[in-house]
Amino acid sequence: MKQRVLQVHPSDNVLVALQNLTRGEEIVFNGANYTLVDDIPAKHKFFMQDMNEGDPITMYGVLVGKAQYHIPRGAIMNTDNTKHAADPFYYRPYEYTWQAPDVSKFAGRTFNGYHRADGRVGTANYWLFIPTVFCENRNLDVIREALYNELGYEVTDKYKQKAHLLLELYKSGADIATADLDIKESTVNTSRVFKNVDGIKFLNHQGGCGGTRQDAGVLSKLLAAYADHPNVAGVTVLSLGCQNLQVADFLKDLKQRNPDFDKPLYIFEQQQSQSEEQLVTEAIRKTFLGLIEINKIERKPAPLDKLVIGVKCGGSDGFSGISANPAVGYTSDLVVGLGGKILLAEFPELCGAEQNLIDRTKDEAAAKKFIHLMTAYNDAAHKVGSGFHMNPSPGNIKDGLITDAIKSTGAARKGGTSPVEDVLDYTEPAVKPGLNLVCTPGNDVEATTGKAASGATLILFTTGLGTPTGNPVCPTIKVATNNALAKRMGDIIDINTGPIIEGDLTIEQMGEEILEYCIKAASGEVIPKAVQLNQDDFIPWKRGVSL
Repeated sequence: MKQRVLQVHPSDNVLVALQNLTRGEEIVFNGANYTLVDDIPAKHKFFMQDMNEGDPITMYGVLVGKAQYHIPRGAIMNTDNTKHAADPFYYRPYEYTWQAPDVSKFAGRTFNGYHRADGRVGTANYWLFIPTVFCENRNLDVIREALYNELGYEVTDKYKQKAHLLLELYKSGADIATADLDIKESTVNTSRVFKNVDGIKFLNHQGGCGGTRQDAGVLSKLLAAYADHPNVAGVTVLSLGCQNLQVADFLKDLKQRNPDFDKPLYIFEQQQSQSEEQLVTEAIRKTFLGLIEINKIERKPAPLDKLVIGVKCGGSDGFSGISANPAVGYTSDLVVGLGGKILLAEFPELCGAEQNLIDRTKDEAAAKKFIHLMTAYNDAAHKVGSGFHMNPSPGNIKDGLITDAIKSTGAARKGGTSPVEDVLDYTEPAVKPGLNLVCTPGNDVEATTGKAASGATLILFTTGLGTPTGNPVCPTIKVATNNALAKRMGDIIDINTGPIIEGDLTIEQMGEEILEYCIKAASGEVIPKAVQLNQDDFIPWKRGVSL
């Protein structure tokens, strides 16, 4: 018989409903009987004991909330009877021992990647267009329109075909409301001119001028990180000329990040050009010549220790911390065991998991850096009337993530159980093999933007509700937490961990399957849906309060 409820940790005082449960039902778990006093939708929790005002609520073995008033045994946890709470955290000498998983199945395995001169290996080979200021976004759009179709990088124009079909139906007087608009063509364009160039990417943004000088400085470091990314083979920069973010600042940050930067880099400044047409024409011409050169780079075998995987969750639900996140966490442990790098970010979504991460941090300075970044970030949020406790979205709450500590402790499971090797501020590069913590917001696109800046060459993105998010330079792999989502939004989902909830696969089995998919994606053998759909989302963080 399928398991109906789950106690995530032996010390928890709530049970998770794995399927819809009905008021008045009697649930038997570990020899105890629980009569439900409420309907408990799947993904939600109910209390294993009577609770009084102020009593601690425990899940994942840690404090995640406090009871607001008397709550009877068998009642549902909701935002009325439960409020966020988390234990304080601090640095303490702690001897953390880690039992690495058995990686013998993957020993000696390789992926076919693009080898760079500095020893890093990309999972893709992109040409990147960077504007130093938002004034150049329109020129980037013009260039994209010119290059995408001609060079074979545009998603097939099925929506243009649908619009054309509607126009023809309208002209003929047919019933548009009920007309069949199904277009059968694949969204993958197979007519690329440059077979070894996986894409031409554009970092449109709203910064570079008009904000503070600090905003421009952070943006400069971010753009330099993308230019230096191992998945990027060449760069075209468009500048207006008078903006806060000067080309000289960008070049300084690029040189500081990588003194041996040797990729093709073409810079065009509009206020020094003869005309807009001349600027765009020359940018296209030089880029075309650059594409010819980077097309000569071919995929070659690389050991799995060259993988750099960012782990992210978005549109999370009550199953995220039970299926997809721990499965990705097991993948993370496998990658660490093989000598690769894992990047765990979203600092507002580590609230409640801090002490565990601090105790796992090998270096005292890194642990204290984590404490400082977390504390300063949360303090800044409180100063504007917010705080990490306000992170869960209405969708999160509706699907069982009642407090930030519940969401966060489930989210932290993506990073696995290995020691923390390093703590990185926003845009700092990951240089140490193993698990790295990266300071970013929890916001989906700001977080993925930051992970790529720290060097992620693949992103594993778990979702329970469905999130159409990708990244311009880092292939993003969508991992569903449940079967219903994988079926309903199969056009954006790559991997389904729903069989864990159904009891058909273990977390470990699923984690191995995810790593197998990552190896194929890193080799270009499978193309994640976000890449197929050109979901190239890019939002720089201005270091303001963003949860």
